[in-house]
Amino acid sequence: MHLWVNQHRPDQALPRVTQGRGCEVFDEKGKRYLDGSGGPALFSLGYSHPEVNEAISEQMARIQFGYTTTFTSDAIDGLAEMIAEEAGPELKYTSFVSGGSEAIETALKVALQYHASRGDPGRTHFIARRQSWHGYTLGALAVSGHLARRRPYENVLMPVTFVSPANEYRPPAGVKPEDLTDHLAAELEEAILRIGPGGVAGFLFEPVVGAAGGAVPPPPGYAQRVREICDRYGVLMIADEVMCGIGRCGSWRALALEDGCSPDIMTIAKGLGGGFMPIGACVYRQEIYEAITGLYGTVASVHTYSGHTLACAAALAVLKVIRRDNLVEKCRTDGLYLKEQLHRRFDQNPHVGDIRGRGLFLALELVEDRESKRPFPPSRKLADRVRAAALEEGLICYPSSGSVDGINGDHVLLSPPYIVSRAELDEMVDQLERALRKLELC
Repeated sequence: MHLWVNQHRPDQALPRVTQGRGCEVFDEKGKRYLDGSGGPALFSLGYSHPEVNEAISEQMARIQFGYTTTFTSDAIDGLAEMIAEEAGPELKYTSFVSGGSEAIETALKVALQYHASRGDPGRTHFIARRQSWHGYTLGALAVSGHLARRRPYENVLMPVTFVSPANEYRPPAGVKPEDLTDHLAAELEEAILRIGPGGVAGFLFEPVVGAAGGAVPPPPGYAQRVREICDRYGVLMIADEVMCGIGRCGSWRALALEDGCSPDIMTIAKGLGGGFMPIGACVYRQEIYEAITGLYGTVASVHTYSGHTLACAAALAVLKVIRRDNLVEKCRTDGLYLKEQLHRRFDQNPHVGDIRGRGLFLALELVEDRESKRPFPPSRKLADRVRAAALEEGLICYPSSGSVDGINGDHVLLSPPYIVSRAELDEMVDQLERALRKLELC
């Protein structure tokens, strides 16, 4: 029995991890696992990358942390500069935190401070999407549209207006796939007008939905339409790229490659630190920074470990390797390869309803009936069973439930480290097929 609380599966015995290298993890019995999900899309460079390990060791030998109200450092300055270079000219200033939920909380606070600094303190309402997940802190949970995860806290969450998810596989009833972008744009605009344009602070969404939906990309033109509507009504466009960012979708910003637009505020985490150290960030436009600091003197969102020197040194080393080794492009091309292998193996599977995603951020949605898209009943706890069967086969993947409406629906997310080889990708597909066969899903 563990004395620490397993938040995900308290009733399950877990293997005891002892070592990791590259895309491989080993438990205390010597069993080898291939990490097909990068944890939760976290391990961008896999395990024990020698250059990142060296950067951490070198920083630790000098100083582990210079508290950021007192000191700056080469690590934090270098990391902020590299993020600004990679994020593009529109996104310039960064507030560092310790993870994705804190990054979302910071984004909400930055949005509120910005509007107040411009004489619009009444802009306090946020719009988000159903079937979304932004984190477990109360602000992040309030803007998350995942019913099961929200349920214990509903009575204390701030009011948020939710609109339909941008999911071509499951469009709103009566909406044709080719009409989905227009429908979603109209729904967002109607929500803004219903609330009152002067009351809306921001629209928050995942460019490619992660844990709540399973690597769900938007329909063509969606992000551009969102950008137009937000600009029309003075609403901040907030992109949650905690899971899908830092190159995982084949472009440094998930919005950049296929969607061709830039948000006002962006959150990043997971792949930023690559699992080496806890770190996240909120990145925003210069005019937002200048408006807030012009009135308040500072952006009021800081935590004890914000900009932790050691974490920044690790993240800077991660980003340097990603840039030098052209791993963003590798995510794009290897993602195309992996998607092709998944289609070859599962296109005829009666229980695989959809294969989707971008780059090395892909998912299979599992259904009881493929023709009707009927999901398996939640009582089957299919996601947990797939996770266990995959572990038996030596595959770490990321199954999750509630992908249809927060209660029903199951998917399996694949988001391996960027350094994965084609041979390892092939092995992962084999392992997943064997796991599904064990559950009579093949």
